[in-house]
Amino acid sequence: MHLVDSHAHLDFPEFDADREAVIARARDAGVELLLSIGSGAGPDRLDAAIPFAQRYPWIYASVGVHPHDAARISAAHDDALRKLGSDSRVIAWGEIGLDYHYPQPPPEVQQRVFRRQLDLAAEAKLPVIIHCRQAWGDCLRILAEQWAPTNLGGILHCFSGTLDDARRAIGFGFLVSFAGNVTYPKAAVLRSVAAQLPPDCLLAETDCPYLAPQRFRGKRNEPAHVAEVVRALAALHQAPEDALAAALLENFRNLFRLPVAASGATGKLVES
Repeated sequence: MHLVDSHAHLDFPEFDADREAVIARARDAGVELLLSIGSGAGPDRLDAAIPFAQRYPWIYASVGVHPHDAARISAAHDDALRKLGSDSRVIAWGEIGLDYHYPQPPPEVQQRVFRRQLDLAAEAKLPVIIHCRQAWGDCLRILAEQWAPTNLGGILHCFSGTLDDARRAIGFGFLVSFAGNVTYPKAAVLRSVAAQLPPDCLLAETDCPYLAPQRFRGKRNEPAHVAEVVRALAALHQAPEDALAAALLENFRNLFRLPVAASGATGKLVES
């Protein structure tokens, strides 16, 4: 399969002991494109993903402040982000968004920082990578007000909302990305959502080192395992795995306006 991992945290310490081997296994597994997420360990490590993108031509980077770190951001971080966002290897802004699972930072702080991050992303003309957990009403409202008019689109990372949430965001130009949890036995509702979305609106990701697919559950996740997510999505759509993988790769390329490598695969998947 020709694969894309649309969300991986290569800089996290879980990979310190064997990061090069992890990257090599991804390539051997067929991963042709990978987005290394640049939230880092907090707002003082916003460049965390860029070194991987500079070293490997098939890896790209994002920059942004995770909602968990919203209370720690300052004007100085805005200036740093502006500079990082202009790097030629940075193709996305994120992950940014809202997460109400924990009481801190307060929702009003998260919303203020989220809106500011959207301003900076629009200034840089970069699609956004959205993290949303138990905050879909506020997240979609803000995206409708502030992001939809930019026509820059983005990715709903590790989607956990309803079918209506997904369809609304697709209307704003978003792709909906599913992670390893779509393979879990108790994730029937999530699988139902994935099955009802058209293939040209889908992506797959690992969110590694987290959310290892069922086959590897309890172990550290890594980019090579994105193949398991693609297999699950292909089964839901009753589509050949290779065809769905090629469609997801093309979705990613189209969103970020990336060139097609001579050896790469492209393809549209139309369900019968």
